[in-house]
Amino acid sequence: MRHLAKAMAVLAACLIAAGAAYAQEKKEEEPFWAKGKPKDGPGAKMAPVAAPPIPVAADKLPKLKVPAGFKVEVYQSGVLDARGLRRGDKGTIFVSSLFVAGKIYAITEKNGKRELKTILSDLELPSGIEFRKGALYVATPKKIMRYDNIEDNLDKPPQPTVIYDKLPGDVPHGWKFLRFGPDDKLYVPIGAPCNICNPGETHAQIFRINADGSSPEVIARGVRNTVGFDFHPKTKELWFTDNQRDWLAEDFPLDELNRLKNPGKDHFGYPYCHSGTMVDPEFGWGKSCADYVKPAALLGAHMAPLGMRFYTGKMFPAKYRGAIFIARHGPWNRTTKDADVSVAYLDNNSRVTKVEPFLTGWAKDNQYLGRPVDLLTLPDGSMLVSDDHAGAVYRVSYGK
Repeated sequence: MRHLAKAMAVLAACLIAAGAAYAQEKKEEEPFWAKGKPKDGPGAKMAPVAAPPIPVAADKLPKLKVPAGFKVEVYQSGVLDARGLRRGDKGTIFVSSLFVAGKIYAITEKNGKRELKTILSDLELPSGIEFRKGALYVATPKKIMRYDNIEDNLDKPPQPTVIYDKLPGDVPHGWKFLRFGPDDKLYVPIGAPCNICNPGETHAQIFRINADGSSPEVIARGVRNTVGFDFHPKTKELWFTDNQRDWLAEDFPLDELNRLKNPGKDHFGYPYCHSGTMVDPEFGWGKSCADYVKPAALLGAHMAPLGMRFYTGKMFPAKYRGAIFIARHGPWNRTTKDADVSVAYLDNNSRVTKVEPFLTGWAKDNQYLGRPVDLLTLPDGSMLVSDDHAGAVYRVSYGK
């Protein structure tokens, strides 16, 4: 019995020690965004910028600036965590959200009066939305759902049809952006589940499926985290923004605007090459940036480009037609905070000739007043811009 008691005491001690070690390990486990974070200095104090838990009041929203001849106004305030923008066939503006709200909103207009209503709630990171043939598509990190005849049922949406349920379900870079292409297929990203890692064949890609969720096909690899893409109005090629890794340096890597020329073949570098110019210090050994697709344009260090849209309207002056408007959400792991909606101009050969700021005024005294996310061109040629930080949607127009 003495030997048994002694053995039990030793076992108990071992279990206590193992439990303490496990608890210490869990306590020290870093969030995915912190891998590579400096241990001291200004960088050690940086963390993702949290959006306010309530929308900013309409009269406190940032005073945004546009070029001469343009006007920017508040289209809808009170849209907590406003992210993706889509327009229904009957004019409804659908707005998605992400970490803060977990909702899908609808903005309707009748007799000159706008109304904001929440149509879906308690969703997991429902950033990705798309509209097609009367149906609203909503993507979470786990699945893609379709809500049929949605504009006639805003007060009581129907039960969704799940069209695809094979998404990895990751929270890190697991939120989506959805877009139907000219081929009538739905394009979907799967971001890397980390700041920097080698995720294998299942992540860091863009794939497409039929409208019913069938026939998945990977069309681009080496894509760390895209949350915005669109199709060239003439060539029909896919263009997309891509957020590069964090913590390599304050002024590097530079985020990317990319052009997919060879669907199913093109690899854009992650995790081996960043910005088309530098191999990764951990994963780039034995690799060459020459083996990967070069960015069509570089968009600044940690500027977090999200939504992008080719301008196909007729309201804006001629130089903007066919250009790409890009929502640069702004860095959190950089000493200087700034955000804007920029314009990338293309020549006749689809080469980017320059990128310049267009809609500014999102930060003041190195603090964010708002942060742009997505863009939507309305039938009259004006443009909507969502702001997840202040919880609003703005309208940019030109002329009287």
